[in-house]
Amino acid sequence: MHLFSVILMVIVVLCAANVKAYRFLGVLHTGLKSHYIVGSALMKELARRGHQVTVISPFPLKKPMENYVDIETPTIKAHMESMAPILLQTVELSVIENVLNFHELGLNITRTFLEETSVKALLASNQSFDAVINEVFMSESLFGLSEHYNAPLIGLGTFGAHPWNTDMVGSPSPPSYVASALLPFNDRMTLWQRVVNFAFGVFERLFLDLYYLPKQAAIYRQYFPHNKRDMYAVRRNSALVLLNQHVSLSFSRPYVHNQIEVGGMQINRKRSPLPADLERFINGSKHGVIYFSMGSNLRSKYLPLDKRQAILETFGGLQQRVLWKFEDPQLAGKPDNVYISDWFPQDDILAHPNVKFFITHGGLLSTTESIYHGKPFIGIPFFGDQFLNMKRAEAGGYGIKLEYTSLTKDTFKSVIERMLSDGSYMERVATVSAIYRDQPLKPLDLAVYWVEYVVRHKGAKHLHCSGQDLNVVQYHSLDVMLILFGGLTLVLWLIMCLMRAFWGWLQFALVRKNNKEKTH
Repeated sequence: MHLFSVILMVIVVLCAANVKAYRFLGVLHTGLKSHYIVGSALMKELARRGHQVTVISPFPLKKPMENYVDIETPTIKAHMESMAPILLQTVELSVIENVLNFHELGLNITRTFLEETSVKALLASNQSFDAVINEVFMSESLFGLSEHYNAPLIGLGTFGAHPWNTDMVGSPSPPSYVASALLPFNDRMTLWQRVVNFAFGVFERLFLDLYYLPKQAAIYRQYFPHNKRDMYAVRRNSALVLLNQHVSLSFSRPYVHNQIEVGGMQINRKRSPLPADLERFINGSKHGVIYFSMGSNLRSKYLPLDKRQAILETFGGLQQRVLWKFEDPQLAGKPDNVYISDWFPQDDILAHPNVKFFITHGGLLSTTESIYHGKPFIGIPFFGDQFLNMKRAEAGGYGIKLEYTSLTKDTFKSVIERMLSDGSYMERVATVSAIYRDQPLKPLDLAVYWVEYVVRHKGAKHLHCSGQDLNVVQYHSLDVMLILFGGLTLVLWLIMCLMRAFWGWLQFALVRKNNKEKTH
């Protein structure tokens, strides 16, 4: 047995020695903690596997990690912190207003990022990287980093599929059944919904191509004046896009070969022990526990007093205990059955058998984690894909959407009682959870495989979709249709002209013949 262990150890060491270590640059530029959580899960795993990882983000590691180097961007973090109080107000704006505001915010973030002292120092250094992993979230000018280091560009779509990332690799998005991520539609749209989806898609396309992307391109030229390729060329020649999504959590739609779904990379597959006081609070509830969190970006402490009071009164009347992520230690009127904290180990709480369901803002990370751990949820969406995520949850039968503007004590109590009394939500989420878990590889392992694959094959240019090299006219075969239908129309017109000419000649010949007969 001892000899076998020695042989096994030698084999493992030899295999490890044959694994080549690569150098990766991770660009996790936003000050949105949830986005960072997804990206950092991948970067940490690459570091654990022996690769050298450099990560630019507003969130440095609390504990140093081997092979992992932080490049901090404190200005971005401060900028996004100042935005937190007004995020709740986005629910009162139209989808068009939110599109305009968020893209303007994206332009400001990219400029701020490129002005960070730490980023300038990195660009001035002589470092080299085998690939650049860039979060794709209103950050197109930052793609210049991959060109600057002459490294393949790998996009990380923390938002799921969207023109921001599908345009990078050429995945088609037919508007007849692929709803915009910003609209609360599923893949079974009514005629009117298809009209709205198509119109919104046209607006978004024109907005991106005529206004937003040219502004990003101008930032790119300003900060990367010596890059050989422009932003558009770098963008459409991306080596890979990883998507924080999975078909079981959304809808079936077309992807090209280098757009890979890896939704749930951040999920803990093994529950860690909870802090002792939290474990006692959960275990001590005879009727179970409800977990309430509005995510890492929205803050419950900024809720208007009337909404906060409605929530507190509802919770106070429940038999269940409640965990509420509330960012202020002082919460006036807090009932005894409510436990507040500015942070909770969400994965480990959702995995606890005594937790009944989740009340969430409907963010993609929260809904994915809830499904993985088999917990149904009530969603109160505010902006972005949260409405679409809740539409999917309602269509799948494992979630209930509550409009924030309609949140009162009565409406809140009603949806909670419905979730507690109707066992179908738990049954349905168990089914979806089983489908989601049934994958050949864990999402994180799949992501690492494809990232390493791109580097091993020098950018994996064989995966490039040739549709990326066509212009709009060529891609949609408008020139072909012009030739075919225009040519056919021309031929028919010529035939009609010839027939008319022949008919005219025939009429003339008959008249001439009649005239000759009369004269004789």
